[in-house]
Amino acid sequence: MAQEGILLGMGNPLLDISSVVDDDFLNKYDIKLNNAILAEEKHLPLFMSLRMVLQRVKLLKWIRQNIPRLDRSQKLVNAYSSLFYRLYDEMASKYNVEYIAGGATQNSIRVAQWMLQIPGATSYIGCIGKDKFGEEMKKNSKLAGVNVHYYEDESASTGTCAVCVVGGERSLVANLSAANCYKSEHLKKPENWALVEKAKYFYIAGFFLTVSPDSIQLVAEHAAANNKVFMMNLSAPFICEFFKDALEKVLPYMDYIFGNETEARTFSKVQGWETDDVEEIALKLSQWPKASEIRKRTAVITQGADPVVVAQDGKLKKFPVIVLPKDKLVDTNGAGDAFVGGFLSQLVQEKPIEECVRAGCYTSHVIIQRSGCTYPEKPEFN
Repeated sequence: MAQEGILLGMGNPLLDISSVVDDDFLNKYDIKLNNAILAEEKHLPLFMSLRMVLQRVKLLKWIRQNIPRLDRSQKLVNAYSSLFYRLYDEMASKYNVEYIAGGATQNSIRVAQWMLQIPGATSYIGCIGKDKFGEEMKKNSKLAGVNVHYYEDESASTGTCAVCVVGGERSLVANLSAANCYKSEHLKKPENWALVEKAKYFYIAGFFLTVSPDSIQLVAEHAAANNKVFMMNLSAPFICEFFKDALEKVLPYMDYIFGNETEARTFSKVQGWETDDVEEIALKLSQWPKASEIRKRTAVITQGADPVVVAQDGKLKKFPVIVLPKDKLVDTNGAGDAFVGGFLSQLVQEKPIEECVRAGCYTSHVIIQRSGCTYPEKPEFN
């Protein structure tokens, strides 16, 4: 039986702005299918257009009030204004937009909480802005039963993530904004560090390496010193490529490492392993030297519709996923996060690896039949 506060997540809380788009839209913003990237200047119009679809009446007021908070450069705002109007007209005429509280770690924690059905079993730390989206995030988290301790930054707006869905497959463009402002000083406050002391399991998506690697290191070292379970996710190819040093610094502390086949292959390439074989990569990840030898590392690699690969103690296991007819697929956004959430819900109850993977497959199966990382009121897992 999971106890209150047993699982703590840290990451980048983002408001997902989700829309079914087309290939032309992806090409316009140089977005690759099934990829996750950080927003650049060329993506600013994308966020402006997506945000406006449901707010046409208050368009001008919104621009005056919010654009300066999203980007302090008035020159950029002016440069993008005319393009924005064209994009807005395109989005309004072609697409419907949904707003969903998200961010990789937060998604996983919410799903774990949903599976556990024990209020306060999970906790979450991250940074939001002092704005209406931040208030919405707090409200949603409370309704989900997650104990959130957000750092609220007054100088930046709540982070957003454009979720562009084509044929059920998703591409993510994250505009971190306030999520990028998290500081370890917030973690060290007694009321927040108490969450660390209470938790026995920690999960952090690799995306947080771009924001506060020192916070990750603090938690990782605490876990190793106190025989607790520390877990991370490769999260995206760019994490493996451009945050290699930060990832390698914390990898020895990981008791579990998650990722998908693309991320695993990118990691292999960066390491010079000269293999694209997911099973071999999983074994190599599991055998990376550890800071503590109390437990062996487990590597868990998902492969979409193909079997989940688990490397543990020098051995490989493969688990089939639940087959879903193509016509029932809504979108894959949050599928990987949901898998981890389901997995964690059983791990914190000390269930065997088979049950953890089965739960992960169940939760991802539920999520891909819905829009975004959302779920029904109660799980049907037994």
